Amino acid sequence: MKSADAVVIGAGVSGSSIAFRLAQLGLKVVLVDKNGPGAGASGACDKAIFMQSKRPGLHMELAMASRRMYDTLEAELEHSVEFESDGGMVVIETPRHMEFMKDFIQKQRNAGISVSLIDGDAARAAQPFLAPHILGASFSPDDADVNPLALNAAFFRAARRHGAVLQTHSEVIGVHTKRGKVTSVETTRGSIATELVINAAGPFAKRVGALSNIDIPVQPRRGTILISESIPKKVTGCVLDAQYIASKHLRSDNDDAPPYGVGFSLGQTVSGNLLIGGSREFAGFDKRSNPDVVATIAQHAARIAPELANTRIIRIMTGFRPYTGDGLPIIDWAQGTDGYIVAAGHEGDGLALAPLTGQLVADLIKGSGPTHHFLEGLTIGRFTAPAPAGAPDTQPAATPQLHAPA
Repeated sequence: MKSADAVVIGAGVSGSSIAFRLAQLGLKVVLVDKNGPGAGASGACDKAIFMQSKRPGLHMELAMASRRMYDTLEAELEHSVEFESDGGMVVIETPRHMEFMKDFIQKQRNAGISVSLIDGDAARAAQPFLAPHILGASFSPDDADVNPLALNAAFFRAARRHGAVLQTHSEVIGVHTKRGKVTSVETTRGSIATELVINAAGPFAKRVGALSNIDIPVQPRRGTILISESIPKKVTGCVLDAQYIASKHLRSDNDDAPPYGVGFSLGQTVSGNLLIGGSREFAGFDKRSNPDVVATIAQHAARIAPELANTRIIRIMTGFRPYTGDGLPIIDWAQGTDGYIVAAGHEGDGLALAPLTGQLVADLIKGSGPTHHFLEGLTIGRFTAPAPAGAPDTQPAATPQLHAPA
């Protein structure tokens, strides 16, 4: 039987970040994945590190702390992640969206984000492909881009330099305990003796938790992105629309929620491919592309950026975001099982929070550190604590409705 100080389940950006930080502490780490790095959510997403889409409060504080880490991350990992800090834009189509965004922008400014409202002409000057009907946009220089696959690779390679072992094509089929304490992890490639396991399995975290009778409130939220052929440079930074902001945060049963949760997102890779999104829907683990979703994404994108109607799509990418319901991940010790940590539920913020996630888990294990103060708001117990008297028996909506503020 192999042995390790810690076994990290899931080799996406979160799991690889965790493996790196724990290996830095001198722990003997084994990182296991049923496929390999980038095979899950980290390989089926866009490239945006978007600050202005975050809610003020803990959500924003986490994103800002992680964004600061990006400034020195390539040097620390000794590997390019194609990080570019060209800013980001949220385009506004309608007067209703304009009123919503004015309120949203003010809240972002109050939270410390550098963001400004520009008119339609200024938006088209910055991004010439935008349609004439675009009324304006918010712009923030704090937004950035990264290559998610390069980021994933950089984390696990840095982890290996510090002694971590990567075990791919190795599905976890059991986490064994004795007297309520973790003793080993059983995989399809054998057992690993350990007293510490970190469940960083993203949208599959609930399934992995069930192996140990641990209920982890994470569910898959399907998303689809269209990928174009390589074309000359067209997009500067990353572009969203106000509907995307609403789709990200509103409950799916909200009257303002668009069909299939579709909102506009646009980015361009270093190789010239456009990433055109996207959707947010609950469909279990059904990864089949829905033609209606694809058509809705394409029509919505072509209305905002008419040139896209003549751009050839070469691939459709569908994946799952790990959704918790309140927009925040779970980073906490599992209740009732000593030595079991849950680090999942980042939804669409896996890239934005990747540098911070490893540090959060390291500080959780140490019981102190520069990010330890964030952990109080990331507990698994927040989903099981009794609701205050008179509170509705549902998860609260994560952000204001898409209407003019009262």
